[in-house]
Amino acid sequence: MQLPSSATVAAVVLSVVFLICATEAHNITHILASHTQFSTFNHYLTTTHLAAEINRRQTITVCVVDNAGMSDLLSKHLSIYTIKNVLSFHVLLDYFDAKKLHQITNGTALAATMFQATGSATGSSGFVNITDLKGGKVGFSPADYNGPPPAKFVKSIEEIPYNISVIQISTILPSDEAEAPTPGPSQMNLTSLMSAKGCKVFAETLLASPAEKTFEDNVDGGLTIFCPGDDAMKKFLPKFKNLTAEGKQSLLEYHGIPIYQSISNLKSNNGDMNTLATDGAKKYAVVIQNDGEDVTIKTKIMTAKITATLVDKLPLAIYSLDKVLLPKELFKAAHTPAPESLAESPKHSKSPPAPASPADSPADSPADGPNGDADDLTDSGAVKYNAGASFAAVFSLWFAFNLLM
Repeated sequence: MQLPSSATVAAVVLSVVFLICATEAHNITHILASHTQFSTFNHYLTTTHLAAEINRRQTITVCVVDNAGMSDLLSKHLSIYTIKNVLSFHVLLDYFDAKKLHQITNGTALAATMFQATGSATGSSGFVNITDLKGGKVGFSPADYNGPPPAKFVKSIEEIPYNISVIQISTILPSDEAEAPTPGPSQMNLTSLMSAKGCKVFAETLLASPAEKTFEDNVDGGLTIFCPGDDAMKKFLPKFKNLTAEGKQSLLEYHGIPIYQSISNLKSNNGDMNTLATDGAKKYAVVIQNDGEDVTIKTKIMTAKITATLVDKLPLAIYSLDKVLLPKELFKAAHTPAPESLAESPKHSKSPPAPASPADSPADSPADGPNGDADDLTDSGAVKYNAGASFAAVFSLWFAFNLLM
């Protein structure tokens, strides 16, 4: 039997290595957790939700400053939304470890930042200039900065080659644009935002309900809204009018999650989520599940799909849906007979009536239903991916072994 070429074997081995490595992901907060001198920087990465965005990216460099440096920033009393812009200006969209910093071609390099990627930066204000200085030092400055570099490279904290590099710089990089006041959520009109983007009927219904205040009260702490499109909401309105006042409020609040969830978070954090309607025994939960690039919102009795991202800016995300979400606490499942009909003897059920559809079965009190129906829907997308990659890795190893035999 002819032995395979070294190139073939190398390709197989490299594919195995890639698959194994692909199951690993960096976590910036975990990296910084063991370095107490960066605890303030780490805290604000979490508070601003910037950590999650960093963790989703590949080939980046995070320029951290110590607690003293963060104190200088915090003394300016910037809003949390502006602080996010400042910190995003310290995340370079390229990989720079200590070695690369000291081997910059022509002694200087221009790197885009996450602040540039937000679209809030104008011109070159979202870029950072890296300069290889005399005496083995490396300087950092905004691209539009006049004068010697205000920050210097101090040391490398963590290096995962070509994935993430975490380095310490001496001070916060100055940026008028990043530090410019950023509108807070209290300045956002939720119903106006939804009305202007295809969810006018839902917005008007919300505006006429006590649920509107529940939504407004939760924006500051983070809020995700699933608003049914106008066609879906118009079709549902006759059924909505049959609900009690309490039922109407609960149904509207069922379309909100009391945390900010970007579309990337929704794709990676599959599983049960409480809603604004959740209240003790009245669970009112939904199940988030991605199907390829699509994200679905599942209740016990139906499934809706996200059709568009209307707003996605911390701390608010609004997505349009193709259907109105129907909670089991208010509606009976289609094709499922009511509990009483299950108890009837055969002689009394010669011609059982057809089961009511979800839209025709509003209940004044929580409907009976089995517990834990959604347990089989909470598989983590990450777990599935790792399992698939592991299988592929094992198969590749087996294939390589057979080639070499």
